[in-house]
Amino acid sequence: MTDSTRKKSDSKQGASSPSFIKLAMKNMVRKGRQSILHFSLTAVGCIALIITIAWLGRPTLPH
Repeated sequence: MTDSTRKKSDSKQGASSPSFIKLAMKNMVRKGRQSILHFSLTAVGCIALIITIAWLGRPTLPH
């Protein structure tokens, strides 16, 4: 094989490797409880951030 054919066959093998999303999902299944905990903490943190920003940016209405 020449160098150009070898590079083409190497790139084809790289394309058939699992995607990042598939590897991440496989990892989540393998580490179930820890992944759920991290996801929950992230979700709670994002909601808390949004509520805090909304509370700080609320308009003050005259009575």
